[in-house]
Amino acid sequence: MSKDSVNHHSEEVTDEVASSEETPKNTAKVPGISRRNVLIGGGIAALAGIGIGGMGGFAYGKSKGEAAGQAASDVMKISYPFRGKHQPGILTPQQQQMMMAAYDLTTENRDLVIQLLKDWSLAAERMMAGNPVNDPKVPKLAPPDDTGEAYDLGPGALTITIGFGESFFLKDGKDRLGIADRMPEPLKGGIPRMAAEKLDPDQCYGDIVVQACSEDPMISMHAIHNLSRLAFGTATVRWTQLGYGRTSSTSTGQKTPRNLFGFKDGTSNIKKEDSDAEINKHLWIQPGDSGGKYFAGGSYLCTRKIKQMMEVWDELVLQEQEDTIGRDKLEGAPQSGGTEFTDPDFEKKGEDGEPLIPLDSHLAMVHPDHNGGARMLRRGYNYMEGTDSLGRLEGGLMFIAYVRNPQTNFIPISEEDVWGRHDRIPAAYSHQYVGNAARCRAGRRLRGAKTL
Repeated sequence: MSKDSVNHHSEEVTDEVASSEETPKNTAKVPGISRRNVLIGGGIAALAGIGIGGMGGFAYGKSKGEAAGQAASDVMKISYPFRGKHQPGILTPQQQQMMMAAYDLTTENRDLVIQLLKDWSLAAERMMAGNPVNDPKVPKLAPPDDTGEAYDLGPGALTITIGFGESFFLKDGKDRLGIADRMPEPLKGGIPRMAAEKLDPDQCYGDIVVQACSEDPMISMHAIHNLSRLAFGTATVRWTQLGYGRTSSTSTGQKTPRNLFGFKDGTSNIKKEDSDAEINKHLWIQPGDSGGKYFAGGSYLCTRKIKQMMEVWDELVLQEQEDTIGRDKLEGAPQSGGTEFTDPDFEKKGEDGEPLIPLDSHLAMVHPDHNGGARMLRRGYNYMEGTDSLGRLEGGLMFIAYVRNPQTNFIPISEEDVWGRHDRIPAAYSHQYVGNAARCRAGRRLRGAKTL
């Protein structure tokens, strides 16, 4: 398809965002979106921001009419705004349930891709407000516009977050949509291989990745189900993953959860209470970064599906488990002493003259002190998929991290010579999926936009 097939009209773009009070209760209208602002001109930033909303009026922890730490009985009433400074589902208080899906485009028609993102915009905004995709009252002989499994459940703290993989911009050397020059440098080349990888190429990467998090698995599944239905004819599902029970916390107000090894996870990672300077340094893409013209205010998603060989782990004595992790299993404190959030002392030695925290422990290997200060926002989930033919549990960690730049905030921590060759933990891990995607900045209002 020719790049010239998209006419160039002028639009006035403002940074005005919706407040939480403006979040629709019964309807969700999408401002005028031109084809130029989606795939040219305003570029991918406008595309992703309008396509999937942001955190406006949310102030990193305040949801519409609800407090972040409310009782579980009220959790289904939580709703987050669709538009704002950053996309929701990143620094938002982490929900308990997640479904992630990757899509591959089945067309090179720009108009169809633009229309898909418009359709997703409307659907995402309505679902995040606790509404069906469209009016459920349709003629009896017509398919309903909403699949219906989330009727009456409420918003359930749903957030929908979208990102674009390397292949969205350039696939097999082909610039299908005329946007290859918009691809940020950190997306190129993907994520390096790690120890104990057993990757299925069909379960890795993707053109577009959508994360739907909520407090009810039916709500997350309903969101992906309906977005997939709307994608028919334009994109097809490449892979999906359900996650239950968060393994991270994005706020110090959230209790640190445990992974399937029984240890608290992600204690030292970014929290929303960190300073703006610290968060901007490690999480949000900045205007001067590669791709910053289009992606400033966004972030990069890095994911790994990690099978945890729990039967192997279960045979380790407690001391071996704690030496492998570098923390006390019950309280989560570093082995050097203190409480969970006490800074680890890697120089402190025991009576035998050896460091109390083994230098090849997971904590020592991935801690910012040993990785040039690099930090990440963790947003992972446990997963369980039954048992294999030998009765071994098929479960583990859907590792999810958001970073400003994978090449400085993620890869140095997870590359082979750190999180593979020396760290003790790969003996009980098997990496089965890998992927990364650029999460764009959040929605901006387009005034005077001409829809072609």
